Amino acid sequence: MESLQYLVMIAQLILGLSILVGIHEAGHMVAAKFFGMRVEKFSIGFPPKIFAFKKGETEYSIGAIPLGGFVKITGMVDESLDTAKLNEEPKPYEFRAKPAWQRLIVMLGGIIMNVITGIVVFIMLTYINGSTYISKDELNKNGIVAYELGEEIGLKTGDKVLKVNGHDFDRFTELMNPNYLLADKSYYTIQRNGETMDITIPGNLIEDLSDQNSNKGFIDVYRPFLVDRVINKTGAEEAGLEKGDKIIEVAGNDVQYFHQLKKVLEDNRGKKVDIKVLRGKENQKQIILTDVQVSEDATIGFYPEWQLNTSSIDYTFAEAIPLGTKRAFEVVWVNVKAFGKMFKGELDPTKSLRGPIGILQEFGGTWDWTRFWTLTGLLSMVLAFMNLLPIPALDGGHVTFLIYEIVSGRKPSDQFLENAQKVGMVILLMLMVFVFANDIINLFP
Repeated sequence: MESLQYLVMIAQLILGLSILVGIHEAGHMVAAKFFGMRVEKFSIGFPPKIFAFKKGETEYSIGAIPLGGFVKITGMVDESLDTAKLNEEPKPYEFRAKPAWQRLIVMLGGIIMNVITGIVVFIMLTYINGSTYISKDELNKNGIVAYELGEEIGLKTGDKVLKVNGHDFDRFTELMNPNYLLADKSYYTIQRNGETMDITIPGNLIEDLSDQNSNKGFIDVYRPFLVDRVINKTGAEEAGLEKGDKIIEVAGNDVQYFHQLKKVLEDNRGKKVDIKVLRGKENQKQIILTDVQVSEDATIGFYPEWQLNTSSIDYTFAEAIPLGTKRAFEVVWVNVKAFGKMFKGELDPTKSLRGPIGILQEFGGTWDWTRFWTLTGLLSMVLAFMNLLPIPALDGGHVTFLIYEIVSGRKPSDQFLENAQKVGMVILLMLMVFVFANDIINLFP
């Protein structure tokens, strides 16, 4: 991958995380200040500091390590473990001096802000972009294309999919909807050669689909295509392929759809093969005969332009509000289901969990604002969900102790909270080591 692509990926990750961390920590800070608590520090990123200034009682800073952030509220046992003054009588402006319900709102402030951010992002994406999709009718004109993973579960190219888990569907993408794939006893109802049958969806299919080291495809539609952008220093460039070319024959095989091209290229890895291309406008078509070098990864070096019949829907802002909100909370529900299956041993965490490197790859090497905001909205909802987990070093741990205090009327001791914070930090450190190591292992399968 070119160095410029890496820079674009890193820039998107840093910008996305900075937005989300800033909003999350601002939620804590605003709530704390509203209730008269002293906020000593507000930081996006971890030390060493790149930039800092002080306004009033609060120091605002940007840290060099863009993997999180923090707010330091006076009198709160947090990740800083600054407990020097906890033996003193609490001052009126300290976190520990405030009623439990106020402290609870402060701890929920970051989570609430991330949920609001995720909802707003998905509402705006729905309103601005509308929805473009491949309809069920368009899909079933030719049926699906079944790649290796699809064939492993019993699907075949040409199968027409009628239902998922007994429910009708409107769009091709619904066939890979995590809500369906994570459900118990999932299945596709298909039609093959006039016969209707059910194909069971294995419980670990979503794990295989998310495995970045797997070259196995799942299913697709029949995709007519043209050559779009030719990649430098590849077989396509050497062969003289141009934007708008239509590849019609490769190595003596007729090619009409993209899966047919992929099959021929896979059969001719590392070889130079004859290729026939149709070039020009409708009334000035010419056939170009040349040869092209196929790489060892079965590509020739171009990006395709799909010639599909797609359906589009535009939404009013009023329509986008419930649809965007539903999309945002579907992210949370998918994570709940996935964690449940991991705890049951039905999903492998090494294939299902991703750290910063995995997220970096999802952003991609080109700057696409729709993809950027989609991932940022998704991460905002995931961050809210993860922070709500009852681990002491996370907001959810503080929330758990505060709910206990409100219900029982007894406040946990500062010593207990300090020890719980230490345990939570060890758990988080172990989790961070795991996801980083997992990301690195996945880079070098």
